[in-house]
Amino acid sequence: MNAIKLFRTAALAAALLGSVSGAALAADLTIGVRAGPLSIDPHFTAAGTHAEAVKHIYDTLVKSGNELELEPGLAESWTAIDDTTWEFKLRQGVKFHDGSDFTAEDVKFSIERIPNVTGPNPTTIYVRRVAGIEIVDDYTIRIKTDGPAPNLPNDFIRLFVVSHTAAENYSDTAEHAAEGFNSGKAAIGTGPYKFVSWTPKEELVLEKFDGYWGGAEPWDKVVRKEIPNDAARVAQLKAGQVDIIARVPASDVPTLERDGSLSIVKHNSVYLFNMGFDFRDETPQVTAKDGSPLGKNPFQDARVREAFDLAIDRETITEIAMETMGTPQSQLVTPNIFGYNPDIAVPTPDIEKARQLLADAGYPDGFKVVFSFTNDRLPGDKDVGTTIAQMLAAIGVEVEANAQPGAVFFPANTRGDYTLTMSGWGTLTGEANYTLSSLVHTNDPELKLGAFNVRGYSNPEMDKLIEDAAVEMDSAKREKLLQDANLLVSTDRPNLSIASIISAWGMKKTITITPRSDEDTLAMNIRAN
Repeated sequence: MNAIKLFRTAALAAALLGSVSGAALAADLTIGVRAGPLSIDPHFTAAGTHAEAVKHIYDTLVKSGNELELEPGLAESWTAIDDTTWEFKLRQGVKFHDGSDFTAEDVKFSIERIPNVTGPNPTTIYVRRVAGIEIVDDYTIRIKTDGPAPNLPNDFIRLFVVSHTAAENYSDTAEHAAEGFNSGKAAIGTGPYKFVSWTPKEELVLEKFDGYWGGAEPWDKVVRKEIPNDAARVAQLKAGQVDIIARVPASDVPTLERDGSLSIVKHNSVYLFNMGFDFRDETPQVTAKDGSPLGKNPFQDARVREAFDLAIDRETITEIAMETMGTPQSQLVTPNIFGYNPDIAVPTPDIEKARQLLADAGYPDGFKVVFSFTNDRLPGDKDVGTTIAQMLAAIGVEVEANAQPGAVFFPANTRGDYTLTMSGWGTLTGEANYTLSSLVHTNDPELKLGAFNVRGYSNPEMDKLIEDAAVEMDSAKREKLLQDANLLVSTDRPNLSIASIISAWGMKKTITITPRSDEDTLAMNIRAN
């Protein structure tokens, strides 16, 4: 009898041990992110957090490596066969999540649907050079461009490919597309994970796609939880409710580094803070200190812009406001971007010269201005903006700091509500033309340039450099044009570059991440130790 009881006890213990081991070995991953997708349609918006999420479900024609280097994706190779034609050889044997074959028809369909379904921060920026599409065969496609387009492969790192059969009935409007994709009906990609469910502002649930052309992932299930509050994200990591979190606040990095159960990974980011001046004759948020109107917009005067530049101590900002989690920058792109100009130095603050420049421009006593910036877009944005406002007081400028959520800031900025702004920008295509053509080229819808230049800045010399670089097929000549454009930004100062961000991820000791300079937190880069 005792022997039978002993056997049963041992069997029960073994069963319990087996269940515990099974739970411990379950290949599930929970990621805590600051923000998630705005739709499951990959063509809805160019927002970085949106692209980060949908990369799990859909592949791009060209992939962006961890340092934004171009890598084969659904296209195995690409060649410029003449000045206005790129030929892409497509990967064979790729399956969509529903088992159907990936072909050139899906690429053509994906390009052509973008103008119909794009929403805020339009994804048309990635296909703006496309003038025509020719399917040579199932695995060869030729893209005709509206002129020489040397950086088309860079643009195509955001060309997400959807199934033309699954999305056929959900490609006429953004609203109708959302209906099909958000329900999962049209959310059929070739990526490493399949769509399971999405609760907006809460979580995206994914499951491993065993038929992935790049090899099956180790995680059976991935949950991307949106936790916009930094303190809550850190708390959930400490409590074991998530396995890894993105964008650890600088103030929490030392604490997490001392926690024996956790680890921290840091990496230089391509995202940087930059200030933008309004150049319109009538600008809404600047007055004399007594509130009376000024005779003209002071930011149209180059001396005023230089004075602001010299008032800002970038070293102090990165050391204090960013708590060492930043790097002072001299231009709108970081050193790893094609077109970065190594000869441009970070400005040295000079309060006396700044005051004299303001006096020479006719503002010896300064003026009053509202300074608008985001408070939830990038780590430290509120602290950086507040610190800059305090620094400008040293040259006699009275600044009202207007920190706003990104959801408020960006629509208001597009409407032209602001005079002086700061936000974050990242050169996600790896080439400076993406940033320069978006921010400092004259806003020209016909040329599809200057889409994010909503403040009336226009410089013919700048425009020519950007336009010439956009069609220069010789890479050395193109790089020089982009470097010259960056130099002109640093002297004409339509924008002031402040500092780039050093990103930090916090995670359980049992896993690690290969970091990316675009800050994407991808399950594909996370592995068990």
